[in-house]
Amino acid sequence: MADKKKKAPRKQWNNKPKKQSSGAPTLNPDEIVLYGIHAVKAALLNKKRRFIKVLATRNAADRLTESLNARGLSADIVEPEAINALTGPEAVHQGMAALVRPIETQDIHDVQDAKLAIVLDQITDPHNVGAIMRSATALGVDAIITTHRNAPRETGLLAKTASGGLEHINLVNVTNLAQALTKLNDFGFVTIGLDSEGPQGLNETLYGDKIALVLGAEGKGLRRLTRERCDVLARIDMPGPIKSLNVSNAATLSTFMASQYLNKKTE
Repeated sequence: MADKKKKAPRKQWNNKPKKQSSGAPTLNPDEIVLYGIHAVKAALLNKKRRFIKVLATRNAADRLTESLNARGLSADIVEPEAINALTGPEAVHQGMAALVRPIETQDIHDVQDAKLAIVLDQITDPHNVGAIMRSATALGVDAIITTHRNAPRETGLLAKTASGGLEHINLVNVTNLAQALTKLNDFGFVTIGLDSEGPQGLNETLYGDKIALVLGAEGKGLRRLTRERCDVLARIDMPGPIKSLNVSNAATLSTFMASQYLNKKTE
């Protein structure tokens, strides 16, 4: 009987990105690619963000010279095709990409002193989550709380959609969302679940000194246990014929209303 051929040993990941012929590095499992001028610039301004490599066309690198110098970094000048190989041909990278480590998320206990938080109940679309991050950052939200599972991981698409918000917002990952809502109550938060058919308008349910807005995925809405753990369920009253909003738009509007309420309390 003929000897069986020995299988080639499985290749192991190493810490250094390997160069491909295109000039783009091969990603390790703990690396992500940020792309686009706004996303990369925001990452450069974030002292917690760890950089591995920056790739840029000459024009794009010139636009970020000051930010790169401030971090003691320089860009590898490449052709757009090299960045396409790293980000994928559909990504609008504007001639700039960065290979980075993910941002370390926080614990639920880190939000004890926060005033305004957003809780996402299994919202998985990175476009929606990125848009929520962008609005949350602009409106002064202290933290976004998501679950470890059934939530988008940190990716270039998420960062691009957040337009810098990913680098500024405090992210909290929890294993059990219902238990996290109970913790928020213990910290003094009023937890308000957004529901297009809620029994009260949001304006009527804003109270207390600390607010956590809880939003569910489009179509599914809030899960049963999440709904039960919220202090109140509220709808956003719309004057037009369409009574429901895309989840990112609902997050923006409800956050604006909550932030206005909290600001008035401190005046």
